[in-house]
Amino acid sequence: MFGWDWDFAWEILPRLLAATGNTLLAAGIGYIIAIFLGLVFALAQRTPYRTLTMTAREWVEFIRSTPLVLQIFFVFYVGPEFGVVLSPWVAGMIAIGLHYAAYLSELYRGGLENVPKGQWEAATSLNLSTARTYFRIIIPQALPPSVAGMGNYLVGILKDTPVLSVIGVAELIQTANSIGSENYRYLEPYTMVGIIFLLISLPSAAVLRSFDGWVRGKVGTN
Repeated sequence: MFGWDWDFAWEILPRLLAATGNTLLAAGIGYIIAIFLGLVFALAQRTPYRTLTMTAREWVEFIRSTPLVLQIFFVFYVGPEFGVVLSPWVAGMIAIGLHYAAYLSELYRGGLENVPKGQWEAATSLNLSTARTYFRIIIPQALPPSVAGMGNYLVGILKDTPVLSVIGVAELIQTANSIGSENYRYLEPYTMVGIIFLLISLPSAAVLRSFDGWVRGKVGTN
């Protein structure tokens, strides 16, 4: 009764693989949102407009100080009270994107602050606009040192996707729960989910380390 059932494992594998695709989709889109929104948050904290800077800073601190599951509930359940009705998928990906954008913004901010002051002075002497200064000179120098941290947050997003099950998103954990409750067997689905996460996380971490090394090598040669 408590042994491993290979027939059952092969039977449920297609469902788990389909859920793996959903998990990767949620993590990928959430990460894309976080990358771009995080940069917006970081730049908003560096404007000469004090109100905007303080608002962005407090917003980032609020997100960083509250749990992801609360933010998911807020986007999905509180949003409709303000006329924003989203599907579980969309709400989940937006919540993940917002959550990790706050963390990435601090990563970006550190990179921006590490750019030598002389680069800013050179841009000013060339009479470059603020936008050109950031996107042509400052950001290309600030991002390479941030690559390792960005990769860590990608793995973190992947590991946090099971939280989306609280609003019914059919990712891996939600699918494993459904399979277990339908068949009164939890050993196989939960074990297989753990193996799937391992098979995704370890190669992803290795690729990200290699990419970080490549970027640092390119920067070093320039």
